[in-house]
Amino acid sequence: MSAMQSPLGEFEVMVLLAVLHLADAAYPPSVRSEIERRARRKVARGAIYVTLDRLESKGLLSSASADEHTPGARPRRTYRATQRGLRALRRAMAAVERMKAGLEPVLNQS
Repeated sequence: MSAMQSPLGEFEVMVLLAVLHLADAAYPPSVRSEIERRARRKVARGAIYVTLDRLESKGLLSSASADEHTPGARPRRTYRATQRGLRALRRAMAAVERMKAGLEPVLNQS
């Protein structure tokens, strides 16, 4: 990890993973739905927007206005993980795996 790049938080990891799952359909409401569906966790609407903005300002996501042809409709912003975002996600996932190593007997108890 570079000195300037702080580690990702749990929710940031979930948002990045949701963006990857959604590919070209990664706009804020779909990111929220994806996390709620896959993680079975309620997510505040504002939390999605704040986290997407933070990840974009860190250079881990990029966004663009999607083409909308509905008159009067606000354009949707779609998000993509950057190469830097993918590296940060890989580091975060690897750190969790390293911490988990050897704990399978404890974690798999009923």
